[in-house]
Amino acid sequence: MPITSRILVAGIGNIFLGDDGFGPEVIRRVSRNLGPGVAVADYGIGGMHLAYDLLEECATLVLVDALPDRGAPGSVHVFEADHENLSAKAGLDAHAMDPAAVFASLTALGGTPPRTVVVGCEVDTVEETLGLSERVAAAVPVAVRALEGVVADLLAHAAAGRD
Repeated sequence: MPITSRILVAGIGNIFLGDDGFGPEVIRRVSRNLGPGVAVADYGIGGMHLAYDLLEECATLVLVDALPDRGAPGSVHVFEADHENLSAKAGLDAHAMDPAAVFASLTALGGTPPRTVVVGCEVDTVEETLGLSERVAAAVPVAVRALEGVVADLLAHAAAGRD
């Protein structure tokens, strides 16, 4: 059965700010062939580019990003984003990479945010430096496996007509 829904896997973050480069690092290590109808891209700090790409038909966005430290740097979390409670300035911001700003830009362009699953890792440091901290680097393989599992589940639900 052909998959009718499109899944976009997007890594975001600034590789020049330590652990903020988590999303791009995970995308660098994940297979580019996750399944039919799945696109994989590293958006880095290109928030407007992501917003424009989301104007295309996209049933689900899987966002890979660094998360604020809540006491457990290196912890990987998978959750569904709550678009209604995200706060950001309304309007277009070509330089913003905060997910809330991306969704605000998408809305300003006339689009609607798709279902969004986040695969994220709590940061240890976001200082100006290249490379991930030891704890966040150790979490990258865990995040790759989690991402592959999320996409497999999404594809299975779409194939079963439950998406």
